[in-house]
Amino acid sequence: MFGSGNSPSAPAAACPAWLMTAVAPWGENAEDAYDQGLVEMGLGDSRLIEVHGAFLPMGFEATPPQALPMGSLVECHLATAYAYGGSSACAGVAWAACTTPEGEECAIVAKITTELDYEETEALLKRNLQRRLASRDLEVQSFDVAVDEVTAAQDHFGVAMAALILPESLKLSGAGNVGRVRSGLTRQATDAMANAARRVDTKAPAAPAMRPGGRKPSGDGNTDFSL
Repeated sequence: MFGSGNSPSAPAAACPAWLMTAVAPWGENAEDAYDQGLVEMGLGDSRLIEVHGAFLPMGFEATPPQALPMGSLVECHLATAYAYGGSSACAGVAWAACTTPEGEECAIVAKITTELDYEETEALLKRNLQRRLASRDLEVQSFDVAVDEVTAAQDHFGVAMAALILPESLKLSGAGNVGRVRSGLTRQATDAMANAARRVDTKAPAAPAMRPGGRKPSGDGNTDFSL
């Protein structure tokens, strides 16, 4: 599965990428199921760098899947959901092409793994994508979602995988592949320090320390609080 919407404009697809999913329900163990899933998704002969974070490289463009040469070093946003012995799991990845309030084009990614069914997982993934857009004040132009579900065979491990594969991103270099610095989106440490300095300390003063055998002062002097 790959992006079908209008992708952000970029000269000569500076950063091509595509969505893929795969399932493997007959793994002898979790590692075996994971490896089978990579083979099914076309990444079995690649060296993978799994990345995290919301933003994709500048120049991202959704393209049809491509065959990768053996030994390729590939960056991917990968969601992996495991199941065992007849249970089910889902994994999904989504991207969105966006514009900032200043009119700059960019793209973000979101991923999810659940033990829910396909429809519920897809709805949660879209919600995650919407939240990432909102927290960064971005306006979506187009998006695509890829979700898959696996039911593991009895006494076997199963895996559902979804990935946004970026085979050319590691070749990008130079300042032209990043956007401007956007201010005012995150709370800075200096703000937290200033707020802490203005805070009024309302903690009650500690009581005087008592020594073993000592007495607590009282009005009549007859009450004994010796330990």
